[in-house]
Amino acid sequence: MRNKNTLPKATFESAWASIQEVTKAIKAMQETSEKERKAMQETSEKERKELRDSIKAMQQELGGISNSNGAVAESYFVNSFSNAMYFAGQEYDEIDRNLRKKSKRLNLQSEYDLVLSNCTSVVIIEIKYKARVKDVERLLGKAPVFKQLYPQYANFDMYLGLAAFHFEENTENDSIEHGIAVIKQVGDTMVINDAHLKVF
Repeated sequence: MRNKNTLPKATFESAWASIQEVTKAIKAMQETSEKERKAMQETSEKERKELRDSIKAMQQELGGISNSNGAVAESYFVNSFSNAMYFAGQEYDEIDRNLRKKSKRLNLQSEYDLVLSNCTSVVIIEIKYKARVKDVERLLGKAPVFKQLYPQYANFDMYLGLAAFHFEENTENDSIEHGIAVIKQVGDTMVINDAHLKVF
């Protein structure tokens, strides 16, 4: 144990110097904490950006797969109809793929995956890799627009078809109930169910 007499005598200056040293140490600790916090924040922001970029890349890849599936379905059904241009017991002499038209005057626009025509009839076929009930509704909405955009077909009998490799639940029945032909691949053959076909 030290003798009280051997301790240095505290002065205002020495106390002030000690306070300043402690203040510097606290400030240094605060600055280090602030730097660490900023570093963590930057790392966290970098990780979030990397995650966003990764999700975006995945969405593009999935979109690409979906587009590829759609292209495969479209090629299959277009080629099948090109080889045998028959629908609902009629022969067709013209086939058009990916028709798009916009009319500013009518304020209408639409696109059609596949259109077959002859002298008296026109067939609009919507092609999907996987058909859903909403595709039936969309196709029904396209029919009246078609005759407005293409008035040369105004007096033609119009038929609708929904072609797909796979039909979600209720989609086939919904198509049939609305008088739309169901067109699908069975093995290597394209099969058309047009038993309940309606003239639009």
